Amino acid sequence: MKAKLWLPIGIVAFFVLTVTAPAQSSADDFYKGKTIRFVVGQAAGGGYDLAARTISRHMGKHIPGNPTIVVENMTGAGSLIAANDTYNSAKPDGLFVGTWNGALILRQALGDKAVRLDGRKLGWIGSPTKGTPICGIMAHTGVKSLDEIVAANREIKMGATGPGSTYEDLPMMLNLTLGTKFKVISGYEGTGTILVAMRRKEVDGGCWTWESMRTTARPMLDAKGDDRLIPYLIHRRWEEPEVKDLPLIPEVLKKDPDKLAAYRTWVATYEFQRPYSVPPGTPKERVQLLRKAFADTLNDQEFRAEAKKVKFEVTYTSGEQIEKYVDEMLAITPKAKELLSFLLTKGKK
Repeated sequence: MKAKLWLPIGIVAFFVLTVTAPAQSSADDFYKGKTIRFVVGQAAGGGYDLAARTISRHMGKHIPGNPTIVVENMTGAGSLIAANDTYNSAKPDGLFVGTWNGALILRQALGDKAVRLDGRKLGWIGSPTKGTPICGIMAHTGVKSLDEIVAANREIKMGATGPGSTYEDLPMMLNLTLGTKFKVISGYEGTGTILVAMRRKEVDGGCWTWESMRTTARPMLDAKGDDRLIPYLIHRRWEEPEVKDLPLIPEVLKKDPDKLAAYRTWVATYEFQRPYSVPPGTPKERVQLLRKAFADTLNDQEFRAEAKKVKFEVTYTSGEQIEKYVDEMLAITPKAKELLSFLLTKGKK
């Protein structure tokens, strides 16, 4: 018979702690003295950039080791370059966080070969805001409402960054569903350059989100005469004076159930409009740590005060919730895929 080995409870507890603690300890210690890069897929001066820079000023204190966070802009193709870089090139060490247009996941679902990523394999950290698609047109065009735009029956130029952006997708959807004649002019780096193009009369208007428009385009919304930007269509109701009486896109489309269903599939991406993610293979404990720090930052009183000052509307979506949205989008029905396939076609009008 083998003799039993009895150990005091304290010694047993010591061994248990030394076996289970290292994983968490290594995650907690990893960020000390390190620098995290926030890589933004849109140009400086726009809503994505504003959000990233505001968050970066506060998130480091919620990460053990208090790392430095720097913001870099990687522009191009409506943030597609940054998205592909996040998935394919960035080192999965927890020091790279990409933020780009979540609508690119819809592009993946539709089979866009330019989207070289799988949303199910990314480490989703969270999103600081939901989006409210909106369209605006410059007063110098001589039209100021959706009815007038449709009745004008002429080409209206809309500034855009690239595929997967509200700038490009929403005007195309309105052409398909309402008979507008928008011509999408792509290739701008971001909101700031599109606004300059509007003032120069290179383009007549644009579609992006009210959360961004209300801040980045504030001088143009308040302008007089031909320099004024006029909102004319929005996704959901806001009580702010510039938009509170605008027609709602779902209401305008409700007469055609199939087109309305396709629109709702497209607009689902705005539940995580500006997501933050890390490359596939990033250690799970670091993903969890960043998720917690991100959520804590959005509840931080100093962050909230700064966000309010710059009119950055915070409507948090967790990384776990984003995973569910991504799964649902990638399970797109054949009918919805067929109706939305125009998003991938060339020769847009």
